[in-house]
Amino acid sequence: MTKEVLIHQIIDVLARAGFALSDRCNIRPRSFDVAARKDDTLLLCKVLFNIDGLNEETAREMKYLAEYLGGSAIVVGAKTRDQMLEDSVVYMRYDILALNVQTLHDYFVENVRPLVSAAPGGLYVSIEGDLLKKARIDHSMSLGTLASMVGVSRRTISKYEEEGMDASIDVVIQLEDIFGVELAKPIDILKSCGSRKPRKKTEPEQKEPKAKPSKLLPEDLILNTISMLGYDVLPTAQAPFKAISRDKSSVILTGVSEFNTTVIKRAHLMSSISFITETQSVFIINGRSKLKSVENTVLIEKKELDRISDSQELLDFIEERKDTHSEA
Repeated sequence: MTKEVLIHQIIDVLARAGFALSDRCNIRPRSFDVAARKDDTLLLCKVLFNIDGLNEETAREMKYLAEYLGGSAIVVGAKTRDQMLEDSVVYMRYDILALNVQTLHDYFVENVRPLVSAAPGGLYVSIEGDLLKKARIDHSMSLGTLASMVGVSRRTISKYEEEGMDASIDVVIQLEDIFGVELAKPIDILKSCGSRKPRKKTEPEQKEPKAKPSKLLPEDLILNTISMLGYDVLPTAQAPFKAISRDKSSVILTGVSEFNTTVIKRAHLMSSISFITETQSVFIINGRSKLKSVENTVLIEKKELDRISDSQELLDFIEERKDTHSEA
């Protein structure tokens, strides 16, 4: 299987599950390959044939983008460095959940949740602690007796019951055989990859360049201008847009560049992504622009941006230009 085949399989699975999909991101490097939405579920999907190819920088950006856009970041692949990904097993790389196409299909198309997670040392299953405790008490069995039967300590059984501690597959099978009940806790993929850490706590290294404003690039100065309008601006390094700008009422995919053919291509892609992510899409042109908009992406010259005084005025400008373009 090639990566291209893998991508087509993933797109097919998501489409069959009822997701609307963006155009594929065709830039390098890229933090995600496709955005997909179904109702309130937004996925930013990174495709890697070998999931160990995910690096920390890309994973960090995936998490930040998912947080700002209100979605979940996942990696779909075929293998690790050492072996093929197993069906119905989830893997973690830099706090990003990874899985294979079959597991993706089972979850989103068949509504079957995986039970097993891979971790250093092997494969593990989360236990329904309350069910285990009830089954043990119903069988009038002590912690020590059960521990001896499955070959673990009394304290371990207690942790299974009280904390839902993960157990090896063999232990879970033994426990289920003893009591005749299903004890494995299904993994909710969306919840597992939906928790987002606050950006400011994990990005101290990005504060250093701000100590030297004289060396800021023109595009960074433009992002500073947007920030001064009242937006929280998240710069990106591997996305089709330069930043995500967010305030209380809106989220804007924000591109910054001089006008050229690459801008037009990126604006088309940003339009597709903004439709899926339900955001605005804007390209700030440093200099003169030959176009006012590209599909759903509004092009704004820097001199026009400089005349805008706050975030609401920017939104009004965007909507007015979109309306003018649609009428034309």
